[in-house]
Amino acid sequence: MKRIFTSLLLFVSFISLSQPPTDKRLAGLDTLAARVLKDWHAAGVSIAVVEKGKVVYTGGFGFRDLDKKLPVTENTQFAIGSCTKAFTASMLGMLQSEGKVDIDKPVRNYLPELKFQNEYTNDHCTLRDMMCHRTGLPRHDLSWYASWAGRNELLERIQYMEPTAELRAKWQYNNFMFLAQGVVIEKITGKSWEENLKERILKPLGMDNTNLSTTDMEKSADHSLAFATKDSSIKAISYRNIDAMGPAGSINSTAKDMAKWLITWINNGKYNGKEIFPSQYRNDAITIQMATGGGLPGAENPDIHISGYGFGWGIRSYRGHYSVEHGGGIDGFISSTGFFPSDSIGIFVVSNQGQPVAAIRNFIADRMLKLPYRDWNKLQLEATKKAKDAAKAVVKNDSLVHKFNTKPSQDLKNYTGKYSNPGYGSIEIMLKDGGLVSKFNNIDIRLDHYHYDQFNAVILDPALADSEPIRLSFHIDEKGEIKRLTAPFEAGTKDIEFTKESKVIDIKQSDLEKYVGEYELAPGAVAKFYIKGEKTLYAFIEGQPEYELVAVDKNKFDLKILNGYSVQFEENAKGEITAASFIQPNGTFKAKRK
Repeated sequence: MKRIFTSLLLFVSFISLSQPPTDKRLAGLDTLAARVLKDWHAAGVSIAVVEKGKVVYTGGFGFRDLDKKLPVTENTQFAIGSCTKAFTASMLGMLQSEGKVDIDKPVRNYLPELKFQNEYTNDHCTLRDMMCHRTGLPRHDLSWYASWAGRNELLERIQYMEPTAELRAKWQYNNFMFLAQGVVIEKITGKSWEENLKERILKPLGMDNTNLSTTDMEKSADHSLAFATKDSSIKAISYRNIDAMGPAGSINSTAKDMAKWLITWINNGKYNGKEIFPSQYRNDAITIQMATGGGLPGAENPDIHISGYGFGWGIRSYRGHYSVEHGGGIDGFISSTGFFPSDSIGIFVVSNQGQPVAAIRNFIADRMLKLPYRDWNKLQLEATKKAKDAAKAVVKNDSLVHKFNTKPSQDLKNYTGKYSNPGYGSIEIMLKDGGLVSKFNNIDIRLDHYHYDQFNAVILDPALADSEPIRLSFHIDEKGEIKRLTAPFEAGTKDIEFTKESKVIDIKQSDLEKYVGEYELAPGAVAKFYIKGEKTLYAFIEGQPEYELVAVDKNKFDLKILNGYSVQFEENAKGEITAASFIQPNGTFKAKRK
């Protein structure tokens, strides 16, 4: 009874804090929003509706801060995620009209630092290809998500990412390509992506309550917290700062500001009579540049079909109307920005929990387009339940390949260390409370043993609470040492391979001196060890280059430039070094000290 009463109070609170629209076409929006927020256990939502050059409605429902009961308003800032992409692509459209770039020329004419694995893609990929997601690269999102890497480092990682299609063969969504577009803008203009966006779009439109970093959003007097829902419980979570990937998704805005952006698109790139971006670019951007796959009419909603992508916009037919829309999502926020060009109607919906957006957007679209009622919220609830049931079935099927009652091949401490991949950064494995834990980028992970040398990576980040575990596999070399791990981070590609880094031990020069001397491998074959600089040990064998050695364990050194090669010194009871064994893939070769 207490739980029901609490839910009723929450429902009433949402209604009392709503800002109902005055336009008759949107009658009942406040009631619908309250019901959707309640059904999805969500905190709040903000909405903008425009028609031609006018604002029909801007406002909010529910809370931006649940504990403090602070309401959502038309001025509440939310992260809009990938709705940022249309802003980035638009600036390239402006630069093209200024004669500073040609989106059909190879992108490396403007950004030679951008490299792909595929040489054909290196030579032929254009900005147009990148703007409509047809480069052949899949998402590879775990490379950037929660990473500490900066914009330039992330750009460098692209060359190590496996493509899953040839250039222009298939539509595959990729955030890195919009990051790269932002860097092209920076190269051409000599100004940051952020400066360009403010000067070219935000200031001319008067989007004064829009910023480009969660750091700035936190300073705003009216900003929404991010929330996650688990087991019907709403919990505030930390913002995810994605400044480095800014051109792909870091804008934070409000319903009032986004209304101005939508009006500009409806009015062919003009706002209050002033051109913001060329009308020709506007038309190209909302024309299908690449089919996204699928698009067949479904049984439940046969009047929603066609599926294509323009420049930062998705395109489809919505119940007989040409629809241009893009979603956005980042921890705790889901947004939708879209318009109907033939009807001059635009809709922006953003939530601080995520799930309510589609049902509210479609309700508004149906009302504004005078379409028959359809219970989108009910349909979405049913689809979500079906998806969850299907996911449970997959988990059950996984048990068919699970080998029970097995153990790791080595002590857990041998799995610890830092593993690196040039396209994905590093994973650090540590011991904690008798088990293995991990830190990948800025994500905390618990490793649960699955079977043999495989572990399930259970993500502990509250924002990713619904994520399925990822299977990590550890691999042993011919010396019986764990040297790498692989992880299925990107569907359709080979498992991403992370190589274990040698743990470098800092040794004083005085401690290195005991290794200095000559060691006989065979008659006439001598290995010399000596110190160079302050505390660097080197090895030299006649006929070979000198090798810098890196201390990795007691009396053990790795050859810095040769992976899999090491030297193990032998020490007697008196602490004297008597021999050195060269350990390499083709065998171990022992040299006695002369």
